[in-house]
Amino acid sequence: MVLKIWRLLRKKGENVVSIQGGKCYIRTFYEKDAQSLTDLVSRNKYFWSTYEPLQRPEYYTINAQYKKIQESLYLMDSKREFTFGIFEPGTNNLIGHIAIYAVKRLPYSSAFVGYAMDEIYVGKGIVTEAVNLAVQFAFEQVGLHRVEAYVSTQNNASIRVLEKAGFQREGLLRKLLHINGEWVDHYMYARLEGK
Repeated sequence: MVLKIWRLLRKKGENVVSIQGGKCYIRTFYEKDAQSLTDLVSRNKYFWSTYEPLQRPEYYTINAQYKKIQESLYLMDSKREFTFGIFEPGTNNLIGHIAIYAVKRLPYSSAFVGYAMDEIYVGKGIVTEAVNLAVQFAFEQVGLHRVEAYVSTQNNASIRVLEKAGFQREGLLRKLLHINGEWVDHYMYARLEGK
């Protein structure tokens, strides 16, 4: 059962959102998380590249991840994106990341959700819980009406995550993303407020 607990912390002028679940908690990043984020993306570089493009080598550096965190904090301040780390309960062990991004206000009142989990934690229901936590936050605190997700037609694990989290398949986006030298079809999924 997903717990509806969230808190906005103020530390040294920073806003930090932390949302507690049973299998994990999600928290917006601090700049000091750059090393942990670098370790996570480096460790999972080839595992994640099955369904998303490989990044340039400089992406896997602490400098690049530090800049990503700074950008995410700027976007959070302007309420355009909320990027969270996924952590093991009671620890600072970063095991994934999730974002509510491309926030659009009325007349759309929508955003996308995207996520990635450390390979060794896949299949334990953690991502499904993190998606539920982030989407509840999007509806209850950001005030959105709709959250969408694109997923490769071959990514059965992610399709199961979305469906378990209450998303419904709405269509096929042909040749949407260029991955490993070929254009890949994606399904579009969405979850509506109150569903």
